Amino acid sequence: MNKTNTYQLRRNQLAERIFTKTGGGIAVISTAPELARNRDSEFPYRHDSDFYYLTGFEEPGATLVMKVDGDGKSFRLQSHLFCRPKDSEREIWDGIRLGPEAAPDALGIDYAHSNKELDQKLGDLLADQGAVYIRLAESAEADRRLRYWMKQVRGQARSGVNPPSEFHDIETLIHEMRLFKDVHEIDIMRRAAEISARAHIRAMQICKPGMREYQLEAELLHEFRNSGAQSVAYNSIVAGGANSCILHYRVGSTELRSGELCLIDAGCELDGYASDITRTFPVNGKFTGPQRVLYDITLAAQEAAIAMTKPGNTFMQPHEAALKVLTQGLLDEKLLKLSELGSLENAIETGAYRRFYMHRTSHWLGMDVHDVGSYREAAQNLTGGEKPWRILKSGMVITVEPGLYIRPADDIDEAFWNIGIRIEDDAVINDSGCELISRGAPVKTDEIETLMKNA
Repeated sequence: MNKTNTYQLRRNQLAERIFTKTGGGIAVISTAPELARNRDSEFPYRHDSDFYYLTGFEEPGATLVMKVDGDGKSFRLQSHLFCRPKDSEREIWDGIRLGPEAAPDALGIDYAHSNKELDQKLGDLLADQGAVYIRLAESAEADRRLRYWMKQVRGQARSGVNPPSEFHDIETLIHEMRLFKDVHEIDIMRRAAEISARAHIRAMQICKPGMREYQLEAELLHEFRNSGAQSVAYNSIVAGGANSCILHYRVGSTELRSGELCLIDAGCELDGYASDITRTFPVNGKFTGPQRVLYDITLAAQEAAIAMTKPGNTFMQPHEAALKVLTQGLLDEKLLKLSELGSLENAIETGAYRRFYMHRTSHWLGMDVHDVGSYREAAQNLTGGEKPWRILKSGMVITVEPGLYIRPADDIDEAFWNIGIRIEDDAVINDSGCELISRGAPVKTDEIETLMKNA
């Protein structure tokens, strides 16, 4: 299937869901706006993920409108793209635009228009439509535009035109689709993970005492861009020493010191899809005894979680498996006191572990690093209580990332102070279990030490 057909298929799948839900309607979804970085420049532009998922179109200033109707048995889809018009002067400054004339053939869209016509044409397209699918409460500007379009439709009432009477959140339908990755998407994610794994290896090989965190970040960026990735998937975390205990630490200028660990959480974005890998390694290439002990506990927790990452299990079961290993390790090393807690089960039930492990083990991964999709089942006829956790199925992609973070405290052995460890891999759920697509970067202590020694 070629690229254009991929996006056409997704639009058809969305149209079918709209037809099934309300018998038809209008779906309106815009891409992300450009954002000013300072007075005279913008942040590098990144499209909206939902919009790109349905169009494959990366330019700003665009809106997709899908008109869905049918005969009661099957649906019909009419697609409209509103995009920036061709402008020879602006293209000299900002780059070539596709333009509405070329868009139908290039993107498989039925009709394309200048985005300057959006407000005028939406009034016509919304006429006599029973349901509107749009991002609800997205922003004040989006609400203003919707009110304007509805005012146009209501202004035609004397001509026998009826305005829409139902409003639905388009994200609910799109995000359920995005939760399951097709072969095309998994191939991109596999390549993104391979690039990111090479970047982590590069950082391990180059790292030496006296370097600064930002210097390792530069090596990551070099590998990402040199390998064809368009961007980082998120702001890279390069944290040395005590900084490794800060979960979302921003890359700084701290010196990397011998005897300390360096935690790197970094992944590239390739063709709109994220990778997400974390590795922790000794700055001087040799784990100390306490570092190795805690690292091996964390790795054992990850392996326990990976074993539970398979179809039929719930989203929480990998976390529960990791949590059991981590908490037992904390008890074994006297970081948690068995004499005070009584048992492993009580240590978990009371949340005593949260002092050293305060996040979940997994999240969805896809076009966004914390990707979309409900973590709970859409349970029907509930009489109370929370919905059950989502059942893992083939085609889902999750991270597996347990960690331990030991900050200085009077009741903690000083040998463990400022040790922060996280090990994260990307797992594609398949019929037999899961495929770890990010294991190009070593995880075992001996493998890491050998890599760094041979560098």
